[in-house]
Order: sequence, then structure tokens, then C-alpha cells
Amino acid sequence: MRAVRRLVAHEVRLLASIVRWVARRPDGVGPGSGSGRGRAFGYARGQGAMMFGFGFVCVLESACMAVLLRNHPAVHRVVLALDVYTLLLVVGMHAASVTRPHVLGDTVLRVRRAAQVDLRVPLSAIASVRRELVTTHERSEGRLDLAVAAQTTVTLELDTPVRHFSFLGRPRDVRLIRFHADESDALVRAIREAVQPPPVQPAPLTPERTAPSPSPDRPG
Repeated sequence: MRAVRRLVAHEVRLLASIVRWVARRPDGVGPGSGSGRGRAFGYARGQGAMMFGFGFVCVLESACMAVLLRNHPAVHRVVLALDVYTLLLVVGMHAASVTRPHVLGDTVLRVRRAAQVDLRVPLSAIASVRRELVTTHERSEGRLDLAVAAQTTVTLELDTPVRHFSFLGRPRDVRLIRFHADESDALVRAIREAVQPPPVQPAPLTPERTAPSPSPDRPG
């Protein structure tokens, strides 16, 4: 029953993401604060062609079924409704990726993937961050891979683990996180600056003014 509730909630988030996409209202983006609102970094650019392909296949399948079921109107209506709903979910997956970007706040980095993952990583837990292109990912203990179009471009190593919940709610602790960002270089620089802010430059020293030396006495 819990798995069914999580599945329904996921689909609701996908459909809501379509509304956000149309309204141009990304989730969690705004002035930086400890609550996780801050600067957004997208990751959906690399999957646009793939999602368009999925949508085209759904439309093509619907057209083929309309021809095959033309003599069975009742069945065709049911199949058409399922096809339309499937197409909405495909659009919703891409809309969720667009409207739910990674967000770098003052104290928290939100690492996201569509409506499935929203992992909050405290900046204080980050040991290192680097740009690293990885195209093969094998599941291992303590590692989380959030690939887009089969690749990740940013690698986070943590001092302390953070808890991640799978799609069906299974918890596990992760110390290594790999994810994709369209502007990975800019995101890595921003994280480094947030984790290790530049040192404060000391104020320039102002030379102390001394009283003028007394004039020597004239000889008698």
C-alpha cells in the first residue's frame, strides 16, 4: 500500500510539473537561504532528444492502435485514454526535469532528478567536488549515480553520509554522489566557493601620522 501511495504521489508531481513548465515557475529557486532555495543549475538539456523520441513513439503507437481497433470503438476509446495518459507522463517527466533543477543554497545543495530524487546535501558534509565525465555506472554500496542520458558530469565526495530514499522508500546512506549538470564547470566552481569562501582581505594599513620634529635652535 505504501508503494502505491508513493507511485500515485510521483505521478501527481509529474502532472503538476507540466503546469509549472507552462507557467515558467521552477520549484525551489529563489534567494539563497538555509531552506534550500537559491541558485539553479539545470540538467535537462542532454535528455531533450531522448524524451522527444519517447513522445513520438507514443503518438505513433496511438495512431497504429486507432487503425487496428477501428472496428472496436469501445476498446479503442479505452486504449486511446491510456495512450494520452502515457504521453502526459512522458511530457511530465521532461517537465519535472526542467522545473526541478539542482539548487545551491547558502547551506544546502539539493541534488535532483525529475520528480524521483530530491536529495539535500549539507555543504558542511562536502569533502570535495570535481567535474568528472562518467558514462558507465555500476551499483555499489555508499554510492548514488543520477545519470542523465547515461552520463554524469559532477562527482561529490562527502565527509559524512547522507540518507537517500529510493523510489519505493528504501533508505540507504551514501558518501559518493555522481550527477549530471548542463553547466557542470559553473556548478563545481559555485560549490567550491560556497564550501570554502574566499579569505577576507585585511584592511589596508594607514600609516600613522607623527608630529613634526621641532626646528633646531639658532646658534647664539
